[in-house]
Amino acid sequence: MSTDAQEYMNGMRPGPLTREIPECMRDKYTIVQTVFDVLAFLVVAIGYVIQGIYRSIVGHPKKDLKGSIALVTGGGGGLGSLIALRLARLGCIVVLWDINKQGLEDTVKLVKGVGGKCFGYVVDLTKRDDIYRVGKQVNEEVGRVSILINNAGVVSGQYLLDTPDHLIQRTFDVNILSHFWTVKAFLPAMIDHNEGHIVTIASMAGHVGVAKLVDYCSSKSAACGFDESLRMELEVKGVKGVHTSLICPYFIRATGMFEEVNSRLVPTLSSNEVADRVVLAIRTNEPLAVMPAYFCLLLPFKWLVPWPCISDLIRGLVPDAAPESMRITHHRVKPEEIGDVGKKDSRPMTVVPPARHEREV
Repeated sequence: MSTDAQEYMNGMRPGPLTREIPECMRDKYTIVQTVFDVLAFLVVAIGYVIQGIYRSIVGHPKKDLKGSIALVTGGGGGLGSLIALRLARLGCIVVLWDINKQGLEDTVKLVKGVGGKCFGYVVDLTKRDDIYRVGKQVNEEVGRVSILINNAGVVSGQYLLDTPDHLIQRTFDVNILSHFWTVKAFLPAMIDHNEGHIVTIASMAGHVGVAKLVDYCSSKSAACGFDESLRMELEVKGVKGVHTSLICPYFIRATGMFEEVNSRLVPTLSSNEVADRVVLAIRTNEPLAVMPAYFCLLLPFKWLVPWPCISDLIRGLVPDAAPESMRITHHRVKPEEIGDVGKKDSRPMTVVPPARHEREV
């Protein structure tokens, strides 16, 4: 696209015909241009809607992931380990990042136990230099990463004024800032080869606020904005082979984060179901996956109804997101349980050494 055309699209320069008409008529002509632009947009939008309805009925074609190198942060257990097992079964070479060395080693054994090829690296996601260093190491020792899954996450689960500053900082370091560093480490190669997929594991907490989760909701909201902005940048730059997927699940069981969350009306999700949904989003290049799906219909009401309605609804659904009785539980998956991994939820994984006052995923 030429510079003149780009400036015209951005509203910085009048259209070619506008310059040729008298000054007194330009405002009227601009209105005509606007009407035509709106009509053209509506026609295109209707086409996209029809295409979306068609795809929702017949389904999306699934791409083959065999031979792809997939990197999963927070892969030492919980949702990360389940995603890794599924990708390995599809023929991916799996790279796992986690700060929990023991959990990392256990998951590597699980993946290799189902016939997969897996590499584990101990990484502190709160440290940018560590991410860049190990990212370079992965490129040299394993190869070009074509699927990046930013899965690692932590939660403090306290009222804002009761949350120590270092835990707030850690929440943002792991839940969103690490995404910037991992993407900057692997996206350039994806763009060069015009092939890749970046998955952001966010949360429904990124769309609504919940008491005791101020830092967590804020970081997940940032993750949602990160994914959308990154997708827009790739489209503006004309990169068609690199896709992004934003995963927004409700509270998940068996990840070590919200084991005892007080949830009414809407049941917590099985980590196996979420792992299946993540893999499906990757294979179909789905930009947004919300779980449960009917939440997509409820989200618009947030901007349509008065705030007291939203507040009462959220407090009714989640009376207490972090009960005081919640404690870290560890369920180690034994090698003999590999065959049942599709039926059972895996143990929680950690991104920092366990501490009594914290809960981690």
